[in-house]
Amino acid sequence: MGILNSFSLEGKVALVTGASYGIGFAIACGMHDAGAKIVFNDINQELVDKGIAAYKEKGIDAKGYVCDVTDEDAVNALVAKISAEVGDINILVNNAGIIKRIPMCEMTAAQFRQVVDVDLNAPFIVSKAVIPTMIKNGGGKIINICSMMSELGRETVSAYAAAKGGLKMLTRNIASEYGEFNIQCNGIGPGYIETPQTAPLRERQADGSRHPFDAFIIAKTPAARWGTTADLVGPAVFLASEASNFVNGHVLYVDGGILAYIGKQPQ
Repeated sequence: MGILNSFSLEGKVALVTGASYGIGFAIACGMHDAGAKIVFNDINQELVDKGIAAYKEKGIDAKGYVCDVTDEDAVNALVAKISAEVGDINILVNNAGIIKRIPMCEMTAAQFRQVVDVDLNAPFIVSKAVIPTMIKNGGGKIINICSMMSELGRETVSAYAAAKGGLKMLTRNIASEYGEFNIQCNGIGPGYIETPQTAPLRERQADGSRHPFDAFIIAKTPAARWGTTADLVGPAVFLASEASNFVNGHVLYVDGGILAYIGKQPQ
């Protein structure tokens, strides 16, 4: 097999959760370009319809389904439906997630549980639903969208950091438990990524200066820029392909070097 062929996803079925837009959408488009059939879910029909329209605009015949990934029965039904309508899932990307930026002492236990439910329990539920078929078919790939907050803390994100730290360890445990079945489970930890949600933080101020948070991120990032969703596509295709067959339990941080950097010395 030529080296480029080892990155091919031809004939594979990839489920990317929460992939109507944003990071999940970009990863799904990249996997399609590498040859995979794309299926995705979202929490309601409106988001699924918007996702299908966005994929069609790019010439991608993606299949979209409404499913709450925190509902185990609904997830099991979704996986069975995908197998019947598209084919068995070879690649799973646990992308669906939420964040609530609330100081810890102001956050209710119910709000904390909701973040953990979506960001940690759901990847457990969806992974558990696809692993038996992956074992039956001789292997598979699971990619968990982790975060720099799998390694770092920051004010107002206690629930998110706890969940993403847990997701890092779930990634390692799936690799440990199912690696012998030729299942590779790895994570991607995005840095600060340009999305519509972060656009207000990157707008120039009236005097032409950077937004304070934008300036903070640029100063902390050796690459001196925000990442783009396109920056995540290559790593995702690598971890979904045969090129990564001996990579297991690893979190690949796509962060422009933030985690390697202590920051600039004050002038």
